[in-house]
Amino acid sequence: MYFPDQNWLLTPAQTQSADRAYVAAGGDSWQLMRNAAGVVTSYILETLPCRPLHVLCGPGNNGADGLVVAAMLREIGWPVSVSRLAALPSSGDGEKAVALWGDDVPLADPQNPVAATYYVDALFGAGLNRDLDGDAATLVRAINDSGRTVISIDMPSGIDGADGAVRGAAIRAHHTVSFFRAKPGHWLMPGRGACGQLHIGQIGLTPTNVSEAIRTALNDPLIWRDALPGLDVRHKYERGRLWIAGGAEMTGAASLAASAAMRAGAGLVGIAAPTNAAYIYRGRERALIVSEADSLDRFASLLVEKKPDAIVIGPGLGLSADSKDKVGAVLKHGGPAVIDADALTAFADDPDALFRQLSAHHVLTPHEGEFARLFPDLTGCRIDRARDAAERAGAIIILKGRDTVIALPDRSVLINNNAPSGLAVAGSGDVLAGIIGALLARGMPADKAAPAAVWLHGATGKLAENGAIADDLPGCVARVLAQL
Repeated sequence: MYFPDQNWLLTPAQTQSADRAYVAAGGDSWQLMRNAAGVVTSYILETLPCRPLHVLCGPGNNGADGLVVAAMLREIGWPVSVSRLAALPSSGDGEKAVALWGDDVPLADPQNPVAATYYVDALFGAGLNRDLDGDAATLVRAINDSGRTVISIDMPSGIDGADGAVRGAAIRAHHTVSFFRAKPGHWLMPGRGACGQLHIGQIGLTPTNVSEAIRTALNDPLIWRDALPGLDVRHKYERGRLWIAGGAEMTGAASLAASAAMRAGAGLVGIAAPTNAAYIYRGRERALIVSEADSLDRFASLLVEKKPDAIVIGPGLGLSADSKDKVGAVLKHGGPAVIDADALTAFADDPDALFRQLSAHHVLTPHEGEFARLFPDLTGCRIDRARDAAERAGAIIILKGRDTVIALPDRSVLINNNAPSGLAVAGSGDVLAGIIGALLARGMPADKAAPAAVWLHGATGKLAENGAIADDLPGCVARVLAQL
């Protein structure tokens, strides 16, 4: 999948490769370091009032960046001090940074860092490949316990730039200043929570310095807005027919999906429901169509009769003897479908039986527990697991969470960053399933509908008031769409 370059998320290795390409093309690596330090310095000047500032320098280029920042701030007149965790670089650009500072750089006391209003964390960058321990971990914890404002350069020290993992111990920054493009670790938890306010500055690198195809990006309307269907149609059927498989007990789940789908623009929304629950569904939304389907045969024939443009199955479905067969009937229908909740769990004992029926216009929406039941052997960070899962299943995977990951069968991945913590309520996932289903029914390609729905869901959560419950979310969907 093509991603606009402004949405790229580059791993530390990809960023280092871009740096090398810049130099190979005639660029000056020392100027690149000075540019990076200038971005940090400008951010500090624009964001914080002048107060005593202490720069904590590590042994690599991140520490060298810190020394250049210290020199720039000192030249402007800020009260600046520095210390080092270990020996500073003695060659290359690091040596130039030491010379630019010009003064002694004392060894830091890990338990008692120099007192200051602000700390600049220049200990370790995004490419950290080991767990922090010993003096490094002690110093990180002391900084966190100090209560002072922390500005991290590139990545909070101790956070893995590739996946956001904490490597032993990690700085909890209030501000993080990085360069060119963000990294996955800036947006994957817990790294996202450690960054504070993230600022990405430009230092002279361009997309031409990136030689490989980028498969990871930040979810954003730029990626899918052009595929969003319009509402200028002649009749409701042109806005798509969405049918939802309703269960007998947890009727609220399918109802929430239906409410969200109607407000996400589906022209007609119906629920196939057991007779003993049909009256409940009919009382939910006056425009909702409810058809009774007590047997598998009736359910399958209903899908033929109603000619849905997309189907949602899983919310409130329940785990019964025919759950798998109902999913099979949905997939045999051949159109786009959302497979959620119980429809996923039904295949926990034989995931391959599900995967054999899937294609690229099917969207699976597991949370971590459901994911583990379908892909028990997959390990690694959320990006790697979702990417491998989508390739194995041959379908789109939405691995839900605060840092929802959308993975496509071609191994492209999007990370969503706009979901507030208030979306962690019962029924929120059902609303998401309904939004996806509506966009699919309206004719949006699945690889665009999935990230669009995830972003819309997050924006809906932001629009809803604090303390909102899932019932409050559907009413905000149309307002978010109108803003687009």
